[in-house]
Amino acid sequence: MASIKKGDLVQVITGAKAERGGDRGKQGRVLSIDKEKNRVIVEGVNLVKKHTKVSQTDRGTKTGGIETVEAPIHISNVALVDPSTKKPTRIGARLETVTKGGVKKTVRIRVAKTSGKDI
Repeated sequence: MASIKKGDLVQVITGAKAERGGDRGKQGRVLSIDKEKNRVIVEGVNLVKKHTKVSQTDRGTKTGGIETVEAPIHISNVALVDPSTKKPTRIGARLETVTKGGVKKTVRIRVAKTSGKDI
């Protein structure tokens, strides 16, 4: 089971501090995950300038130029934010049996290690 999923609120735990121009301590939502490379794209974190070629659409408007986009960072450099304390936490799992439509099924539920609450 993946510890961090798309849509989770995470905090950057490594790198330069914000007052030195870095991203450590910043929080944001996970936009996408690359499981093969173990990288995540976090909203508002690791912003880079991307130069795109100026082109013209069918209607005549120009697109392209310099745009700011989020670059991927390694999944080990972010930690999930505990929903109750709003601080980074480790993640555990709890097994629970759920009956759905008369069928019993065992599901894993992610749990914050610091507070013990469900995520």
